[in-house]
Parts: sequence; C-alpha cells; structure tokens
Amino acid sequence: MVERISWFSPVDYEIFLFLEDHDILISPKMLAENIEYDRQYVYKRLRVLTEAGLLESDDGIYELTDLGRDFLAGDVGEDDLPEP
Repeated sequence: MVERISWFSPVDYEIFLFLEDHDILISPKMLAENIEYDRQYVYKRLRVLTEAGLLESDDGIYELTDLGRDFLAGDVGEDDLPEP
C-alpha cells in the first residue's frame, strides 16, 4: 500500500492500487470503469497526479512514470513529491 499523502483524494489511492496491479496504459474512461468512480472526476485527478510527476499522458492515455513506480515501491514519500 502506498504512503498517505496529505493532498491525495480517496480516488488517488484507488488509481494507484489499480496501476500497482495492472502496470498498463489506460484511458480515464477505462480506469473509471475499473475503479467505479465518475470518469470526469478520475480525469481531473489524473491531471493532478500528472502535474506531480507520478503519471504521464500521451494523447489522453495514462501510465506510471518512474517516480510513480518508485512511489508504489515505497521509495518516495510526501516530502519527495511536488504538491500540484
């Protein structure tokens, strides 16, 4: 499980839990379907996580960055993340 981050919303943890189990490229729509959250809200949070450097997007398809993978591995804490 990932570390508690003060600026994370509950859906952010669901996003990371999903990506921890499925290290894939995914659209906001498909991610929202899989974690059972509203697509627009998931899209908004994906943009925030991208601004923080944890995810990256190419044409609306998201994936973990190396920083995101390090975060999932427990090698990166809140002090290491820029607050978006």
